[in-house]
Amino acid sequence: MLIASLCLWQITQVRFPKGFPMRDFQLPGRSPVLARHAMCATSHPLAVECAVGVMREGGNAVDAAVTAALTMGLLEPAMTGIGGDAFALVWKEGDARPRGLNGSGRAPMAIDASMLRREGLSAVEQESAHAVTVPGAIDAFDTLLSEFGTYGWDRALAPSIKIAREGHPVAQRAAADWAAYSPRLTGDMARHFLVNGERAPRMGEVFAYPANAEALEIIAREGRAGFYEGPVAADMVATLNKHGGRHTLADFAATKSTWVEPVSGHYRGMELIELPPNGQGVAAILMARILEGFELDELDPHGPERAHIEAEAARLAYDARNRLIADPDTPGADERLAHLMAEETVRRLQEQIDPMAARSDLLESVADLHELGAAIGTGGAQHKDTIYITVVDADRTMVSLIYSVFHDFGSRIASERYGINFQSRGAGFTLEEGHPNELKGGKRPMHTIIPGMMAKDGKPYASFGVMGGAYQSNGHARLISNLVDYGMDPQAAMDAPRSFFDKGYLSVERGYSRSALDRLGVMGHDARIAEGAIGGGQIIIIDPQTGCLIGGSDPRKDGCALGF
Repeated sequence: MLIASLCLWQITQVRFPKGFPMRDFQLPGRSPVLARHAMCATSHPLAVECAVGVMREGGNAVDAAVTAALTMGLLEPAMTGIGGDAFALVWKEGDARPRGLNGSGRAPMAIDASMLRREGLSAVEQESAHAVTVPGAIDAFDTLLSEFGTYGWDRALAPSIKIAREGHPVAQRAAADWAAYSPRLTGDMARHFLVNGERAPRMGEVFAYPANAEALEIIAREGRAGFYEGPVAADMVATLNKHGGRHTLADFAATKSTWVEPVSGHYRGMELIELPPNGQGVAAILMARILEGFELDELDPHGPERAHIEAEAARLAYDARNRLIADPDTPGADERLAHLMAEETVRRLQEQIDPMAARSDLLESVADLHELGAAIGTGGAQHKDTIYITVVDADRTMVSLIYSVFHDFGSRIASERYGINFQSRGAGFTLEEGHPNELKGGKRPMHTIIPGMMAKDGKPYASFGVMGGAYQSNGHARLISNLVDYGMDPQAAMDAPRSFFDKGYLSVERGYSRSALDRLGVMGHDARIAEGAIGGGQIIIIDPQTGCLIGGSDPRKDGCALGF
């Protein structure tokens, strides 16, 4: 079966002498998008159009990314919004390396895990004010515009204010998510995010945010201070305090993003570039380096053997992540990061994988590698709700930006007056005493959202992201393997079916065959058809031979890639 399926893969891919293979035009699929000058890819076409419009009018990639990202909180409110966090990588044309920005917010100073333990809690509850860390996205966007942009807040927010005032037709995937999550929305959330406070808007129905528009107009006039100080901040703090939160105006005013040095690792000659903790980017690097020890290019890309090896690598990399990743200000953070990136760690983890069978004792076999961390803990809840946007401009400045409220509609708490939906990122803390990721005031939780880039021969090659909460590290490793091991073009690499080991079983998308599912069972996996699409993503590649931009956008979402 393996030989037959591999042969089918080979005969349906017509390879060019150089570049990516041509897809089979008799099968469903999309060609990658090509452009000479500039490009954007994200999960909603109106945001893509916005970004491209910014660059046509003379704005740069940072202007375009921030302006379009701000619209996404209105176009996909279940996924993101100004009550959330953002991270970015920016590789400015002419710079030797990209710069990283950590725009994650901190827990209010007055909270501590011991308080919640005394209340009998074993985890931070998602739908509680304790899960709300101070939103970092607005400060992150302000920092990006100040450092790299040509736009001010008035121009950056103009499209968002228009959408909030006039409304937008709800797209298909956004409508499906809205409908699925709407029964959980009550109170101020229902008032601001449901039609007449009762139901989700349907596909094509125009939905507006008049209260949110007022907040956006204040920020457009006053900039960062219009969000973290004044009436908008007062509304947010009063709402959170009403729900039992310990947030203060001082917590909001003190919010500040951090420039960080990206970390990287190589995969068969391609460099994978990620942000350091408190994000999980190092887990993506670790997983890719584990996979490099196996000859995946000899396996069917959609077959059970590849899915099995990937699942075992994920189990190991995510176990290390859960034990060791936390706020970089936590004592011992540098030592834990070095341990995760060490060759000896990678080698030892590779040795534990049986390429033909799942090991029930896999994690126990490497427990001694994680002595720097506390006992196993997931660091709280994980989910899939995020937006990602990538932009490359005519000067070849590249932006990789990710922006999220964590769970669907975040904490499901909205500020009373302005309808700002708060993230639930504090659910990423653990309440386990002594754990590196233990909840403490002023601390940032372990984060799932990670922007990515790739370099080839030291030069910028790709800007990409794969959404999906916990899946993201796995998604980054699979994407680079799709490109490098199987020569897929950017769109094919996004289209390809996915699998993910999480919560004790292996979720497999319907793009896998029934026989592959059965074979995974024989190999020792509890393999199940995934309940929904696994993640989403976008990518833009700079073709090193032609200089053209080649983009792909995940069919699991509503969006596209577009350039000129």
